[in-house]
Amino acid sequence: MTPHHVVLLRRLLNEEKGVLVPGAPNALTARIIDDLGFKGLYVTGAGVTNMFLGLPDLGFVGLSQMAEHVAAIRGITDLPVLVDAETGFGNALNVTHTVRTLEQAGASAIQIEDQLFPKRCGHFAGKQLISQDEMVGKLRAALDTRRNDTLIIARTDARGVEGFESAIARAERYIETGADVIFVEALETLSELESVPNRLKAPQLLNLVLGGKTPTVDAETASNLGFSLVLYANAALQAAIRGIPQALRELRERGTLDERAVASFSERQRLVGKAAFDALEARYRD
Repeated sequence: MTPHHVVLLRRLLNEEKGVLVPGAPNALTARIIDDLGFKGLYVTGAGVTNMFLGLPDLGFVGLSQMAEHVAAIRGITDLPVLVDAETGFGNALNVTHTVRTLEQAGASAIQIEDQLFPKRCGHFAGKQLISQDEMVGKLRAALDTRRNDTLIIARTDARGVEGFESAIARAERYIETGADVIFVEALETLSELESVPNRLKAPQLLNLVLGGKTPTVDAETASNLGFSLVLYANAALQAAIRGIPQALRELRERGTLDERAVASFSERQRLVGKAAFDALEARYRD
């Protein structure tokens, strides 16, 4: 039976455009995304690498670490969870293991990209690509392996390596292979944003990286252009990077910190669902 979170994601793709999907580098961020009423979230490889390892997005995160984060997030939300599986963590054979592992962890969709391992952030220079044939083999492996109707997102990084037309050609081939969603990374002009949904006959994901290469458009504009999903993979992480030093700088300079400068103690407990655990504890108390 198809999991409900996968059914929800497929319904979103069929019925809506311009759906905002924030990235979650950990389960607490996922709780905030759910609490604010978003319709889906994205487990970002860059975000997990930055927040969990404190390293740049250069292929340092592994499958087990991503699966652990996905499982923690699935444990606290019923939202569709899109998962960044990087390059699939190896060749086509490795992709079969990646898909099984992430499905078991609770992924609603699994994204695989056509970079050469070790990959790097899509908005970095110096990316290298695998061949179209190798990527098609990885996608076939993913599609053959999935058991829960999990969606497969095919990402191409060809725009910054081989040019826009190559990215389109690769994306068309990935659609022919059976990918459910196409993600053309690091588009550089508004005309490219306008062109992609018109030329590619599959649901499209638009990735908006604050400070990156792609022009920022609002959700309504993205919807009108024809994009199904609008990804802000690391907006929450960037907000945390800005907010945490502000509070800690005040603590260092003043030697104390007013609760008004941060989220309140009670709000923190509400967000992590402490009241539900208190009720559960009372139910089973002797």
